[in-house]
Amino acid sequence: MNVPMTAGSTVGPDWELDYYSRPILEADGKKRWELLICSTPEVGGDGRQLANGFRWVLPCPAASVNSVWLREALEQALAAAAEAGLAPPRRLRCWRASMRTMVQRAAEGLGMELVPSRRTYALVSWLQERERSVYPQEPGYMAGPLAPPPAPIRPLPLPLPEAARGERWCWASLPVEALAGAAQWESSFRSLIPLPAEVEGEAMVPGIRLFGGGRALAIAGWLAGLEPVRLEIDGGQLVLEAGLEDRWRLGALEEEEATAAREAFAAARQQAGGLQFLAVQGRDGDQHFEGFWLLRDLPDA
Repeated sequence: MNVPMTAGSTVGPDWELDYYSRPILEADGKKRWELLICSTPEVGGDGRQLANGFRWVLPCPAASVNSVWLREALEQALAAAAEAGLAPPRRLRCWRASMRTMVQRAAEGLGMELVPSRRTYALVSWLQERERSVYPQEPGYMAGPLAPPPAPIRPLPLPLPEAARGERWCWASLPVEALAGAAQWESSFRSLIPLPAEVEGEAMVPGIRLFGGGRALAIAGWLAGLEPVRLEIDGGQLVLEAGLEDRWRLGALEEEEATAAREAFAAARQQAGGLQFLAVQGRDGDQHFEGFWLLRDLPDA
């Protein structure tokens, strides 16, 4: 069954995909493989998830792990989504670098653009949920370390290209209750995630504002193509993690500033569900954003 998108098709939310082995031994002594697909949650005007979206699970025999099986499974998933009245996605995000080529081959001709990205917060949260409450109940479960976090590779951070550098940047923070209205903010490029239900509105979320002057729109467009994932402090550097394994240096920090920022990020991880943000504006007094991204530093388990 082939269900490609056509030029006039309605486009649904992006899909996030994980095709990998699980900590379960089957009767034949081989590890279980499984395809997980979920749609990227849509964010409502209150910052919360609009609906449960699409979730789909299909076990794969270990002897059938290949792009042919995966393509057929993707076609089944597209058909299942259509039967549920859901539009097909335009983009398919895959966060495991080792599976990128296989997923690319499987997705060819199905009308989905493969985006290698760790910006798969919903998928990683779902996988961690299954590792806690689903897999341990299965016969053949192998107790041990959970699945790797979404950032297993850490190359050295690189400086931003000249064309993507702003004039200056500054630290900023916003309460969760203010971020609840981010879907209504004027912005040229934007990517939001649902606010965690357990996080209180008064919790402060750290982030940065990058000022680009007349080049702010171009800078925001360039950053949008990076698939921003999270901010971190690496020694004396402010680093943006993006894509599958990209790491970009945003600025140098004095030791005291780096320590304070590291503590703020750690507090946000505990109190604000790991939320962070990255904003691009022309100048300090601007009332709109050229780019705004909600990021999340997910706990490993």
